Parts: sequence; C-alpha cells; structure tokens
Amino acid sequence: MTTKPKIIVLDDDPTGSQTVHGCLLLTRWDVNTLRLGLADESPIFFVLTNTRALTPEEAAKVTREACRNLKEAITQSNIHDFLIVSRSDSTLRGHYPVETDVIAEELGSFDAHFLVPAFFEGGRVTRDSVHYLIIDGVPTPVHETEFARDSVFGYHHSYLPDYVEEKTKGRIPANKVERFLLTDIRAGSLERLMNLSGNRCGVVDGENQADLNRFAEDILAAASQGKRFLFRSAASILTALAALPPQPVAAEDMAQYVREGKLGAVIVGSHVKKTTQQLEQLLKEPGTVGIEVEIERLLDDSVTALGSLLNETLEKVHAAYNSGKTPVVYTSRKELTFKDVQTRLLFGEDVSALLMDIVQGLPANIGFLISKGGITSNDVLSTGLALTSAWLLGQILPGCSMVRTPENHPQFPNLPVVLFPGNVGDADGLATVYRRLSQHR
Repeated sequence: MTTKPKIIVLDDDPTGSQTVHGCLLLTRWDVNTLRLGLADESPIFFVLTNTRALTPEEAAKVTREACRNLKEAITQSNIHDFLIVSRSDSTLRGHYPVETDVIAEELGSFDAHFLVPAFFEGGRVTRDSVHYLIIDGVPTPVHETEFARDSVFGYHHSYLPDYVEEKTKGRIPANKVERFLLTDIRAGSLERLMNLSGNRCGVVDGENQADLNRFAEDILAAASQGKRFLFRSAASILTALAALPPQPVAAEDMAQYVREGKLGAVIVGSHVKKTTQQLEQLLKEPGTVGIEVEIERLLDDSVTALGSLLNETLEKVHAAYNSGKTPVVYTSRKELTFKDVQTRLLFGEDVSALLMDIVQGLPANIGFLISKGGITSNDVLSTGLALTSAWLLGQILPGCSMVRTPENHPQFPNLPVVLFPGNVGDADGLATVYRRLSQHR
C-alpha cells in the first residue's frame, strides 16, 4: 500500500482548518516548530503565516522564510512524500500569485498548481470554471459580491481563467489555464494529471464534497507516481486530501470543553456585513454585554489614546464578567477611509495590537473565548495567547474551528478558542456558537 503524503498547509489566516480536526496549527515556522508538525501522527498540519494581513512584499518574505525552513525541516525529518497547499480565502481575496510563485521558487519544481476555491460549508461552489457564492439560495458569481470590491484584494472576474490572467497581469493567459470541469472530475482525471508539467495552472470545479474527494483520489494516485503538485485553495480540498474520520465530539456537545463550565468572552474584529449582522443577533442573547471599542480614537496616533482606550475597555470587560455576564468586545462598525492601502493595513495593525492587549487582560478564569474574524483569530493565537502551536478539536459550526491551548499555558491553560471567520455562517451563527458553549451553565 502506498503511504499517503504529508499535507503541509501554509494558511494566510487561521481559518483554513475549518473542515478538519485532530491536527496541529503552528503559529511559528522555525525549523524545530515545523518538525513538530511533520512528526505529528495526523496526515495534515497548518502553518499560520497570516500573510493576508501583510503587504505583498512582506507576504513574499514570510512565505519565503517559511518555505526555506520547511525544506530544512523536511530534510531533517527524512520526509519524502508531501503536498503543499497555499490555503486562502474562498472568495478569492489574497496574495495570488505572490505566494504560489514564492513556494514554487523555493520548493519546486511543480508539474502544476491548482486553484480550488470551492468551500461547501461556506456556500462556495465552482461550476464551468465560474466561482459562485450562494446567497439566500441563489448562486451569485463572486465578482458581483462585496468581496470582489475589497480595497486590498479586489478583482473583476468570477471565471477563474480570467481571474488568473487578471491577477498574474497576463503572465498566465486565460487560454493557457487547464480547466477541470465537473464532467472531467467525475469521469476521472488521472491520465490528464500525469501529462501536466512545467507548473501548469489548473482551475478545478466542485459542486459538493464528493467531487473534490474524487479529484483528490486522482491527485494522490498521480503523486504516488512521482508527479508534484501545488494547491491554491480554500478548505474543502483539504477535507478530501486528509480523508479524516468524523470528529470525536459533535459540534452540539462541545460545551464539554469549556473550563469548569464558566462564562466566556467574545472578541469581534471583522468588519464584513455578515459579521455585523451576527454581532447584532449575539447582543440580543441573554447574558451578553456589548462593549464597543471606538477605534477611530486611534487615528489621533497618540500613545495616550491607546492607553486610555485599553483601560476603559478592560474595566468594562471585568465589570461585566464579575456581574455574571459574557463580555462581547467589538470594534466600531463604522467603515473608515484611508488615503491608500498601506495606511489602511498599518491602521489595521494598530487596531489588532489594541485587541490583543485586551485579550491578554481578560479575566484569567474565563471558560472559553470566541474570536470573530480571520486576521483577528490569527492574532489571538499568535500574539494574544502567544502560542507556538494549538490543537484543533474540530468544528463547532460548519466552517468554524475550535482549538485548545496547551495545558502548560501560563495564563489560559486548556482554554477552548473558537476561530470564527468573518464571512461564514448565517445571521444567527455567532449566537449559535455562544449558546452551544454556554449550555453547561
């Protein structure tokens, strides 16, 4: 029997583990930490590079560093079979082709790289090479959604070959992109995969998990015969490649992970419309108290503004918690405008630093923590909780991972933390997670 390759996922925020469980999420990528992931029994592990929060230049630098260390760790660990996945957003926002180019330079040569943005739990499907987001039951081409108007990662095409041509600035013309359509995938693609070479770009359809499971079988068969592939994908192809059994504790029963059945805390950073709707529903739940962080005060650019905002917020958090309520800390919902992308990203870093100071100041005996937003969640793990690695327990809601801090964590040992992407779940999603974790009280 062929041994399955190790699946190494470079994740541009920590929500790409949203369809798997029982594996490690690494927030550092030094050689020794990477060796932890390679030595773990799970077929898959994640390296949380958080590059979506960075400029293209910084994203390239981080990816290059991670790849060089990975090469060394793979050699030291004597690993021969592995697949590299550059996991990114299912609505096509991220540093493509920056990251896949760097990975190919450092870990190549690849026969092909595949764009597989389908994410079924989040209502993202690809048909005839067009990527759709299902909104209220209606498949909507993603270029018609708010995500395509993202001020950093905007784009104009849902037809993936055109998206590739747009993002590579014509280096990969649309007519040179290999299209793997539903009929191809369902009939079997092995022979075609074996004929790919020279890091050919392919785009992959998927209407349901069975489609990607079938494609993954052919990918693994081709890999076992020496073909080398790279993926730029959302989460659903990872489910197919890892082929894990069901998670040990069902989503509805995850309150058993809550520390001593205690109250929790919620941190909301994401600004997308869906998050705002979910926040409004959560604040209607009995036992919650909304605490708004007026981030526009940070525009003063003064240390005093930061300090007073932090102190005021933490006072409110502790007062709410001590009175038997769950504090819900959220950034002002008002959309601020900036003169350029760089300024926006830098302001985002200031906001994140403030939120992480708030995380570090939370009551030490909270029972759980819910983090809303991809970049916010990454910062909670790597900065707020200062973790090197976290163990993935599974999903508490489709597309929402729950991890646990190590038992030797100096401040929050064995704390369950929900990583809730900004654009996942229905309007009641955040309230549902809160209710599930509060049911033992």
